[in-house]
Amino acid sequence: QTKTGIALLYDEVSENAYDIRLKLTKEVLTIQKQDVVCVSGSDHSANHRTVTLRRQPVGGLGLSIKGGAEHKVPVVISKIFKDQAAEQTGMLFIGDAIIQVNGINVESATHEEVVHLLRNAGDEVTITVQYLREAPSFLKLPIGSPGPSSDHSSGTSSPLFDSGLHLNGNSTNTAPSSPSSPIANEPKYEKRWLDTLSVPLSMARISRYKTGTDKLRSNAFEVLALDGVSTGILQFYTAQESADWLRAMSTNISDLTLQNMKMANKCCSPSDQVIHMGWVNERLEGTDSSQLYKFKFLALKGSSFYIFSTPPVSTLDWVRAEKIYNLCEVLFKIHKLWLADDCWLQANLYLGIHQDLDLEDQRPYCFSVMVGHGKSHYFNVELGSELAVWEKSFQRAIFLEVQRTGSKTYMCSWQGDTLCFTIDFALGFTCFDSKTKNVLWKFKFSQLKGSSDDGKTRVKLLFQNLDTKQIETKELEFQDLTAVLHCIHSFIAAKVASVDPVFIDSQSIARKYMYSN
Repeated sequence: QTKTGIALLYDEVSENAYDIRLKLTKEVLTIQKQDVVCVSGSDHSANHRTVTLRRQPVGGLGLSIKGGAEHKVPVVISKIFKDQAAEQTGMLFIGDAIIQVNGINVESATHEEVVHLLRNAGDEVTITVQYLREAPSFLKLPIGSPGPSSDHSSGTSSPLFDSGLHLNGNSTNTAPSSPSSPIANEPKYEKRWLDTLSVPLSMARISRYKTGTDKLRSNAFEVLALDGVSTGILQFYTAQESADWLRAMSTNISDLTLQNMKMANKCCSPSDQVIHMGWVNERLEGTDSSQLYKFKFLALKGSSFYIFSTPPVSTLDWVRAEKIYNLCEVLFKIHKLWLADDCWLQANLYLGIHQDLDLEDQRPYCFSVMVGHGKSHYFNVELGSELAVWEKSFQRAIFLEVQRTGSKTYMCSWQGDTLCFTIDFALGFTCFDSKTKNVLWKFKFSQLKGSSDDGKTRVKLLFQNLDTKQIETKELEFQDLTAVLHCIHSFIAAKVASVDPVFIDSQSIARKYMYSN
């Protein structure tokens, strides 16, 4: 299914926007610009067309013009009137820039100068034109109909004056002259939408923000291909249009990502499957640069969470990730959602673990992944639906890894003794002496009633004795306490999910708010 529509291409340098047509298929986004093409009778280029107009007693030259050097644009034909001189040639189109009038170059002439020339050029006026492919949108030229007989204006007023040359001008001829009609063997021209850029959507990314900043573009975004080719800034007339196109493109990119994942998974063992992957923005911490965010490609595969600067295309690419973390030892946390009433919700995904992050930015749809040694990565995605998919995928990947691993053992110490602490999916917690292997204590997951830590290396675990119902405190010291706490969290969450999957679903912050939104 192909989606098409009219949009604007915004040029940040000139600050002008140009009319374009978008064509979206499952795999490619194509940008089209209008041009005049020669369809028969000649093989020479349609770039420059020289046309002789015979001024009519009624209707004059049959056209209107806009623009001029004072507006930093050429003078262009803005209207062509039905059944009058300009239309009868079949060779002139709305959007044609006038280059010469009777051999005089007018490319840098003002509006008034061109009007004066045309009005005083006699009964036969020879003009040379070239279609202006990038006509700034402020000219408000109608783009609806591709043919020459567009006698309607765009319906929106332009800041530029529209001079009608459908009046008599200074005609000395009072007898009706023969109309300016096309000659049999003359070339035939048509205005058509021509492909100017095709952007493959596989592994492409979308950005609604001005590069690296928190400034959201109004009804606009940019699509970047895997090889870095950009569409430029696509601007839409309404917020609804912008949202529709953003959703349509994101859906197609997601579908292609899914296909790529299926292909990758054919080469991977069942325990090393890709669960999810895709582009995000990562906030750069503690930099003085204006680049607050950078594109990163994340993947959840097998036992690991990967962060890449560019997507892995071959099996060899997986070893060149910037960062690789064990899934049991990370904690996924949603930070911010934009609700329908434009307030935002600060949200902790899992109760019990609170970490105050400095959340100054104003981007919605943010999540962080906390890793070992108290460090964390802070990410943002473009759509609420993407956030919901990441939340679900992290959950699934972590639960699968817990069930595959079965148990994790960490070295720890207490009062000078070197101990081992095991978290086991079936048995719960066990602590034993690393030398003698003697079990010092063991508890089920359900017996853990609370914990507290010093934020560095020490943790107190509070267990309830099943016989006495008394709380027993066990204190341990770990080299990487954060990783151990995340691992405990992962195992307990996976245990709850295996017993009560409905409860885990009910805790989903992203889905709860995204789909009510």
